[in-house]
Amino acid sequence: MRKTITLLFILLGFISPSIAQTAGTLTFTFTAVTKSPGYSGTQNAIAVWIQTDAGLFVKTKMRNAGSKTKDHLPTWAVNSGGSATNCLLSTCNVTDATTGATLGNFTTHTIVWDGRGVNGTLNGSIVADGVYKITIQETWNHGTTGTTTRSYTFTKGPNAVHLTPADDADFKSMTIDWAPGSSSVNSIAEKPLIDVYPNPTNGIFTVDYSQATKIKVVNLLGQDVYEIDINQEMEGTENIDMSKLPNGMYIVMVYNGAASSNYKLLLSK
Repeated sequence: MRKTITLLFILLGFISPSIAQTAGTLTFTFTAVTKSPGYSGTQNAIAVWIQTDAGLFVKTKMRNAGSKTKDHLPTWAVNSGGSATNCLLSTCNVTDATTGATLGNFTTHTIVWDGRGVNGTLNGSIVADGVYKITIQETWNHGTTGTTTRSYTFTKGPNAVHLTPADDADFKSMTIDWAPGSSSVNSIAEKPLIDVYPNPTNGIFTVDYSQATKIKVVNLLGQDVYEIDINQEMEGTENIDMSKLPNGMYIVMVYNGAASSNYKLLLSK
């Protein structure tokens, strides 16, 4: 097993620092302002989701649209893994979300987030503490001015948060409440040492690790593209083939229980 950290590792990869993962609950309430003219009277399509501060997808919490409005939530659809022209595709991640047809009126909504991401079609683990965004996209007619997208930032962490964003032309009576739980997880003591090579790779690469319970690879949308359970308490090596995936940057994540080490990997075929 390679023990040294090379210059390539420094330039293209990283080992995650100590990251707290505070459990808790986010409650977000807002009222959609009635628009006129609306789609078929008062109908509207809407999506609400959680993003990182950098804009990476974390979890969808609400998606309402139908066959006639499937192209009305393009920002959410792309962010959640689908296409701008069809927010009904199965590639859009709606794990743990409330979904349904196009809404019949403009009303008040309450969104509750458990602080977790997604793992494919399953509810994932508690995400790292930090700044996140609640994003709303709403479309109320077929015109170019009939869509709005708003993001509201908050800090997920050990401290309670209460925010009241100002009313605007699209949304009003908003409250954001983050209520932390009584415990958090810190990964500094047990993070595995890893090396990933070659990097860049043409599709086949090797992961060396000091110990691991799981290895997973995600794309920059946060979607899992590879996962394997290891449960190895000593040094090991895993060969991975991603030659069928599209070129781009990926994150190799090696877990040791709740702790993890991450490595940026460039796929270039």
